[in-house]
Amino acid sequence: MAAGLQAHGLGGSTDLPIPFLYAMVGASWALTISFAVLALAWKESQFAAEPDATEPPPRRPWLAVVGLVLTAWLLVALYAGPSTAGNGGLGGFYIFVWVGLVPLALVAGHVWRDLSPWRTITSLLGPGRWAYPKRLGYWPAVAGLFAFVWLELASPDPGSIHAVRVWVAVYVVVTIAGGIAFGPRWYDRADPFDVYSAIVAKLSPFVRDGRWRVHNPLRTLPSVPVDAGLVAVLATLLGSTAYDSFSASSFWQGRTLSTWQHSLTLLGFCAVVAVLFIGAARATGGVSAGERRLLPGRLAHSLVPIVVGYIFAHYLTYLVEKGQAVFFALLDPLGRGWHPLGDPDTSYVLSQHTSTLAALKVTFVVAGHVLAVVAAHDKALALLPKGHRLSGQVAMLLLMVGYTFTGLFLLFSV
Repeated sequence: MAAGLQAHGLGGSTDLPIPFLYAMVGASWALTISFAVLALAWKESQFAAEPDATEPPPRRPWLAVVGLVLTAWLLVALYAGPSTAGNGGLGGFYIFVWVGLVPLALVAGHVWRDLSPWRTITSLLGPGRWAYPKRLGYWPAVAGLFAFVWLELASPDPGSIHAVRVWVAVYVVVTIAGGIAFGPRWYDRADPFDVYSAIVAKLSPFVRDGRWRVHNPLRTLPSVPVDAGLVAVLATLLGSTAYDSFSASSFWQGRTLSTWQHSLTLLGFCAVVAVLFIGAARATGGVSAGERRLLPGRLAHSLVPIVVGYIFAHYLTYLVEKGQAVFFALLDPLGRGWHPLGDPDTSYVLSQHTSTLAALKVTFVVAGHVLAVVAAHDKALALLPKGHRLSGQVAMLLLMVGYTFTGLFLLFSV
């Protein structure tokens, strides 16, 4: 774990690229199913967003306590533990907080809202001094997300314990200050981890409106709150993951580049994802100029399955395997050589079964793509006039196929 974290934050996928045959089969599935959905699927919207509860349920105090305890443990490990790449807080930050957030939201919904120690702290200080400026939308969360992916992917030393300590300290100060100033709305729109969790939670088939309830996630996915910067949030998540794969390729690894070059390339990946999506969403007739400007935000939820599928394809081995080493390191937060569960023994349950892992990677990417196409198709039926429901989706369909082919190619090529 130490070497991987020190070299590249989480590390790339260079150890286990998917075979070319798997990539091509997956791409063929994606292409075939996409056009089948467009040509043969339903002609009227079936998954129109059913409104969530107007007010979220109260935060659960016992989870708030759990969140405070876990955060305190992680911060003790990060700041009081050894100043090496083996620091459990460092691995916990990159693997459990960042990667683990996605499966947590899929299984338990937006439980991050209950666990958030920053919400708990600021809730004791009142509802906020001012109203959150509507024009800001999700843009503060975009800045926070990009700051994180820059640290992990483009900074001079992503595995530097000092750099992570500084980043976390700045994040905590800004987040608590924002919560004091603007109250809970700050976390709903500006906290990068809170926003990320809330968006992914809309794809959870188990939790709805904060309550356990098995349901079709395609019915809740369109209820992702639309606000300024939503497309940028998803483009940052998708573009940065694509850049992570690209930066691990032999083409990129063989170059000596400055931090500025890495940073601009990362920004370019995110910008290209956003620009292409906005262009594809607006590429339809039969709507006014004002309605056309609103289409990217109204269709942005369809990117969520692609983001989730690619996160699992790209980072599953790190969560399952390196996560074991991080867990054992966190049991010894001060680096005193404690082994309360005995000598740590990492089980490489995925890496030792390369064919299974390759099949899982392709399945995650293709499944994410299929759900995205279905979500976009259904929403387009509700938004576009009848005469443009088919032609108005072609550009979006081709773009999503392109996203999937690119994702598979990057996973294959490294």
